[in-house]
Amino acid sequence: MVYSLAYRRPRHVDSKRDSISSQETEVSIGGSTLQESQDAPINFGIPDALSFDRIIDGGTCPPCTTRDFMNYLVYIEHAAENLQFFLWYKDYVKRFDLLSENERHLAPVWTAEQAEAQALAMKDNPTPMKSVSVETAAIFKGTDFTSPKATVVEIGRGNPFHTPPMTPQSGGRDSVAPSEYPWSDSGSTLRSGFKASHDKKAAGAFDAADIKLQPFTIQPFREEISRIIAVYIADGAPRQLNLSSKERAALLHALAITTHPTACHQVIHTVEWALRHQAHPNFIRWTICNGNRPRVIFARGLGVGGIVGGIVAAVLIVLSGAGRGWRVLSAIGFMIGIATLIAAWKGMCVVLHGMHHRHLRPWELFAEDDDASSVMEMKRGSFDSFGVSNSYEDQPWVAKYEKRNLVRKVFDREVWIQEPALRQIQDTIFLQALLGSVILTAICVGIFVAFPKGNFY
Repeated sequence: MVYSLAYRRPRHVDSKRDSISSQETEVSIGGSTLQESQDAPINFGIPDALSFDRIIDGGTCPPCTTRDFMNYLVYIEHAAENLQFFLWYKDYVKRFDLLSENERHLAPVWTAEQAEAQALAMKDNPTPMKSVSVETAAIFKGTDFTSPKATVVEIGRGNPFHTPPMTPQSGGRDSVAPSEYPWSDSGSTLRSGFKASHDKKAAGAFDAADIKLQPFTIQPFREEISRIIAVYIADGAPRQLNLSSKERAALLHALAITTHPTACHQVIHTVEWALRHQAHPNFIRWTICNGNRPRVIFARGLGVGGIVGGIVAAVLIVLSGAGRGWRVLSAIGFMIGIATLIAAWKGMCVVLHGMHHRHLRPWELFAEDDDASSVMEMKRGSFDSFGVSNSYEDQPWVAKYEKRNLVRKVFDREVWIQEPALRQIQDTIFLQALLGSVILTAICVGIFVAFPKGNFY
């Protein structure tokens, strides 16, 4: 079974930091409100079986799982922080809803009216008081470089981030409900340790945004929100989201008042829009390619070689005294070469497709060679909501793959494609390549058949 012969791969979406325009309409996606353009749909070429929601909910098979999506964002697109923040927020909403009614009342809803009022206030004061980080203030404290206008929150002196009290318990239950996502072994997305560092960074972020109101530490998940600010929101954070200064300041003002999920409402729109309309189409387009880059280049070379072979065969027959019917033999070279070239131009190797195989990714190749602990750390790291930077240059497979010779890269290990929808897409592209090859071959052979005999030999 294949899709329509008019099928086209999802077009590549450039990494643009565009605001959502007023010409876009709001639609409900996964329970949240998201802006979607009225222009031509970006997701054209993505079947329902490979939709964003299907992948996130775990309804797909390799190589289109959430794990594969995360690996693509880490190693290819270098924007995994969006998916990491999105998964955390999705889990955070579920855990917040599990709180008792009394605990939820401690964190009021951040309404649209409050957000608009905050935006107007920021518009009236576009240049807030300049502040310095805690580390910088400590270095220049007591010197002539100390700015009298700078405000610094010092850790340990009445700072609510120093020793925040635990969230009021309910029946002996932890303040953090168990997470449904596999990035934590303890049943929670919170990690122990580095608490003081996170609190310090969060305090610096609030201070840099000129927020004089100190957060209410009695609110549920306040410590977790501090870590989120330190990892995703603060300037220079290890997984800093691509937010404008206004978006960052508005989010920090909202989080200073409440830990309710609605405080992240505007930012989650931006993150989800980038995932759905940029990262997801690019991921599906990249996944359709069943071979690595050396293999695809090799396949293109074979396609060009087949076409050249067909031309040479046709010319030799035309220059000879053989009948016109013999010139049809050149169709073999044209057919194979053109079909291979069309498929390779779309990132597919026809040989691998014949077995419904794909090349293992570089980070998958050496998973069996590395020790179990390093492999487990590599797999869990990107799904740890409060992990370190998404940099992968120091991972063992990088150096090993660079040392791999070109021939081995062309003929790397293969694995069967488990996702049926992806196999159907590749079948459709292969059929398109065959039909295109038949048409172009008929034209080329017809041209050579029209030439008179050369009778040179």
